[in-house]
Amino acid sequence: MGGTAGKALAATLLLATMAVPPVAFAQEKPTRPSQGQAKPAAKPARKPQVDAPAAASQSFPAYLQSLWPLAQARGIPRATFDSAINGLTPDPSIIALTRKQAEFVKPIWGYLSGAVNGTRITRGQAAASEWASALATAQSTHGVPREIILGIWGMETNFGSFKGNMDVIRSLATLAHLKYRDGFFQGELLVALEILAKGLAERSEMRGSWAGAMGHTQFMPTSYMQYAIDQSGDGHADIWDNVPDALGSTGNYLKGHGWQAGLPWGMEVEVPEGLDFTTVKRSFAAWSGAGLKRSDGAALPSSGEATLYLPAGITGPAFLVTANYDVIKKYNNSDAYALAVAHLGDRIMGRSPIQGDWPTDEPQLSKGQREEVQRRLKALGHYNDKIDGRLGSGTREAVRRFQIANRMVADGYANLALLARLKAARP
Repeated sequence: MGGTAGKALAATLLLATMAVPPVAFAQEKPTRPSQGQAKPAAKPARKPQVDAPAAASQSFPAYLQSLWPLAQARGIPRATFDSAINGLTPDPSIIALTRKQAEFVKPIWGYLSGAVNGTRITRGQAAASEWASALATAQSTHGVPREIILGIWGMETNFGSFKGNMDVIRSLATLAHLKYRDGFFQGELLVALEILAKGLAERSEMRGSWAGAMGHTQFMPTSYMQYAIDQSGDGHADIWDNVPDALGSTGNYLKGHGWQAGLPWGMEVEVPEGLDFTTVKRSFAAWSGAGLKRSDGAALPSSGEATLYLPAGITGPAFLVTANYDVIKKYNNSDAYALAVAHLGDRIMGRSPIQGDWPTDEPQLSKGQREEVQRRLKALGHYNDKIDGRLGSGTREAVRRFQIANRMVADGYANLALLARLKAARP
């Protein structure tokens, strides 16, 4: 998809229709739409779970014709433009999907158990063996470990088993006409027409998710133009049917978004009693000095820095995550997704499952309660973002600010106890 924002958005879009539902608190600022199964999309794309679009102000044919000056400015021939849009009709199934709100979301441990399961791990190990050479090339060229590329491939399309079969031009045109996500999909539609005009793909090849994400790792059109590469050397960057090209393009996307070779995504750690949570970003040396130890018994890295991430609060598993973890979120701006990608890759490589115990018996906040957390944090001056019930990194930091100000354990976790403290607080 196009750019960081394009990807995450695409990924978010794909998640809305997947077998594993998106995690609301992890989707605070979606970056792109995608089609993966455990999702959410090089710039790949994912599904959405967002507000219904406003009614379109123009008829569908009139809207498409109004795009001609923009297409012409991009050098798209009139014949290509007309061929792509003539007779095109909006897809009613996509219109329905944009209006479909997920009323129930899984906690992060539920998401992970669905995304990183035995079947997917086994399938990933088979893919790692079958495509070992292509993965080695992608890793050596871009500095991205094969397990991270495998994790994205598995999350996006279950290793190519579910790439989507919808007409990308029709999908993007439908979403653009609805002004869904403002002008995002109009831009993606124009880039998709550029792909056709430049002969980079045939119309019949451009199949994908309902949000326009394409190929093995669900790239949006802008991501394809920026990051797709011809790793196989056949003269065509084919993310749809050429696995080496798709894997190499994914590595190129991550490298282009700042992946640091040699730096791990992170690791699970054991947190000692009495740890000061005021500062959650430190060097690995400082974390080691503070008494943190890896759950697998290995030593912490000797260089670099990491952030302490407690996805279920102080009572759940703890992780030290690096800047490379943030790069994974460029693919889909969701902590649940990024952790699933990283953990799936680790499991494919034979590493241990998560050791910490999740607070599975703890009642979860409803969507209304999550929104109330955000409203109360905003009223107290700790939060200045959208009230959407998606408790992502921005809300987590706002919770930490409130916790620090009230001498609580600053784990950034919003639960019923936190909501009760917020209700008792005075603006």
